[in-house]
Amino acid sequence: MSLNSGVLLSFAISFGLLIIAMSVHEFAHGWIAYKLGDPTAKYSGRLTLNPLAHVDIFWTFLLPLFLFITSGGRFVFGAAKPIPVNYWALKNPKRDMVLIGAGGPLANFAFACLLALLIKVMPLPQLAVALIINLIAINVVLGVFNLIPIPPLDGSRILAGLLPEPLASSYAAIEPYSFIILLALIWMGALNWLVWPGVEFILRLLGV
Repeated sequence: MSLNSGVLLSFAISFGLLIIAMSVHEFAHGWIAYKLGDPTAKYSGRLTLNPLAHVDIFWTFLLPLFLFITSGGRFVFGAAKPIPVNYWALKNPKRDMVLIGAGGPLANFAFACLLALLIKVMPLPQLAVALIINLIAINVVLGVFNLIPIPPLDGSRILAGLLPEPLASSYAAIEPYSFIILLALIWMGALNWLVWPGVEFILRLLGV
């Protein structure tokens, strides 16, 4: 197998696992919103684990490819289309947005826990174990990364819901610049101190 074909295969595998993790993540957002009184995700066809309902050209395809290439194949990350939420349909909007925001990362962590348990209790082929460990790591990275409190990441929903109203409004004003801030943090190596310590801690807890 040539180097180029090996790199492409590695990207395809990582991308496929990322799609699975993102579908779990987005479904959890929509399911929690639905349970809290907002059926928007359901009526938008997003209350599903079908990846096709969640893909976005930039966040799901172009960003993972860009990060994979620029990191020399060491890192792949992406995101899905944000789940639509009708703030005013929620029973307790300020509190419920915190729960919806936390739901995606928590679903990824729970999925990672189930997968870690699976490889401990079931005899599986070595290739299957390697793929599952990769999927565990991607779920943990996705969960931790989304807790960064920068829009449109879930951490911003959580923080906005916890802040008192005047501060929450001021905080929301950074949203138009959030993508630039996020890219700047990635280029400055912020993942090394914002994401990887948490990822490594959780993976150690899972025994992976």
